[in-house]
Amino acid sequence: MAIFKIEEATREGARLVIGLGGISGGGKTYTALQMAWGMANYDSKKVGFICTENRRGRLYADSLRDADGVVHKFLIGDLTPPFSPARYMEAIDAFVKAGVEVLVIDSVSHEFEGIGGVEDIAHAPGRDGQAPKTPRWNDAKREHKKFMNALLQSPVHIIACMRAREKVKLVKRDGKTEYEPQGVLPIQEKNFTFELTASLMLWNGGKERDVIKCPAELQEIFGVAGEPARGYLTAEDGKALREWVDGGHQVDDAVKNARDSLQLICEQGIEALEKAWKAIPAKIRKAIDPKGCPDDLKKSAQAFDAARDAANDNKTADDLNQQLLGGAA
Repeated sequence: MAIFKIEEATREGARLVIGLGGISGGGKTYTALQMAWGMANYDSKKVGFICTENRRGRLYADSLRDADGVVHKFLIGDLTPPFSPARYMEAIDAFVKAGVEVLVIDSVSHEFEGIGGVEDIAHAPGRDGQAPKTPRWNDAKREHKKFMNALLQSPVHIIACMRAREKVKLVKRDGKTEYEPQGVLPIQEKNFTFELTASLMLWNGGKERDVIKCPAELQEIFGVAGEPARGYLTAEDGKALREWVDGGHQVDDAVKNARDSLQLICEQGIEALEKAWKAIPAKIRKAIDPKGCPDDLKKSAQAFDAARDAANDNKTADDLNQQLLGGAA
């Protein structure tokens, strides 16, 4: 049983994850919706919007207008606190099940520093109600990694909006502590923007942008990484992105989505994977792999099970040591 399938490389079934950062008024939300509309081939019912901004996403309800001025409504859902990685993942899954092709998340910053987000998880009080002496960053980062996996393995294209603000760091100079400006940066985990397909910082209502990351194939649309670019990103640019993706070898969306969903379920272990595989229609199972559930997925699920078993063994040993130490004390 191989851990993955080796085959000739083709651009097929690709899914884009694009990050748009910016300060208030930078043009994130409007730009994201316009691009999403184009990426959905101008079918607004295929555009989903996760709003974490207290229903402010509804202010853009009439923003998708065609050349005749006709408004095209998109789908929206409000994500309220706690903004845990797990709740973001549930929201993404809900829109996948609703049949959208492009999902805007406005914003992902709450996942990191919002109520119940990664920072809160790290500093969450224990059973005694006291904050931990040492933040539980391992637990928090583990939850964040699951969220990142959901983004990167999602069967839909995602445009993630990020709040931004000026950041500083403390430095020692001549025995004195000083603040050193770091510029305006997105509010998210420090590596977040570099894990996406492309990441941009928008300014001046979206008219200008700094390109943080961009693959060479998409530079005509976004610009060159490390350089500023001017001009609004539009629905036409979103359509160009979709055409680039669809320019590769075509795959059946139902088959692609089913396999992507199975990949996400691998984290739950082999039992959950086998159950999900049996629930897929026989025609799609055959298209995925006529021999049965793919070996690479089973290997992945088994690896997750093994990791959980090892963690449980370590916890059992830690609990036993604690009991022994407590008894000795």
